[in-house]
Amino acid sequence: MRHRIVGELMTSAVVHVRPDTGFKEIARLLAEHDITAVPVLDDEDRPLGVVSEADLLLNEAAQEDPAGLLLTPDLTPGERARSRATTAVGLMTAPAVCARPEWTVVEAARLMESEHVKRLPVVDEAGRLVGIVSRANLLRVFLRHDGAIREEIRAEVLRRALGIDPDTLDVQVHGGRVVLAGTLDHPGQAPVVERLCRSVDGVVDVTSRLGHRTDAAAPHRAG
Repeated sequence: MRHRIVGELMTSAVVHVRPDTGFKEIARLLAEHDITAVPVLDDEDRPLGVVSEADLLLNEAAQEDPAGLLLTPDLTPGERARSRATTAVGLMTAPAVCARPEWTVVEAARLMESEHVKRLPVVDEAGRLVGIVSRANLLRVFLRHDGAIREEIRAEVLRRALGIDPDTLDVQVHGGRVVLAGTLDHPGQAPVVERLCRSVDGVVDVTSRLGHRTDAAAPHRAG
């Protein structure tokens, strides 16, 4: 089986800024390109950090309420320093959490989750920016057609990975939901088939109605 990789899903034309790019210019770029963050690159196009809408909004969050109705914002020293910054180098969240083009969707998604970020600059072996991948990019795997998912399960999971003739089982896919039915040779095969099907890109859920031949051969006992 082959998971889709970051290099296939990332956005290659990346809007970026330099460390000395000003606050208003960053805000203009975000609005003009309808994006929520930009990587900050050094002179060799290596990501130093990322400036997001949330970083810019610290400037507003740090302001005291003129009417005196709201409590003074509880910011960390680092957040307060960034709230007073006027250029990208002071505004950015650093260091940049980056991905590689050859990573799978699973690897990128796990890093986003563990680092609590919504996008990852993608860098080559030299650490230079080659793209950016967002959560929306990763979710594109769920746009795969049901027919493509079914064919991958039959060809890659059943025939290639497990050596099972796909014509001996019924594989149905509707809206990314997989339903497996049929009889296997051994009782231990069913959980393996189900687990591998769940790992196929675009699969939302797997329902297993698989039995095994010892079930079919077992004598019926009256209750």
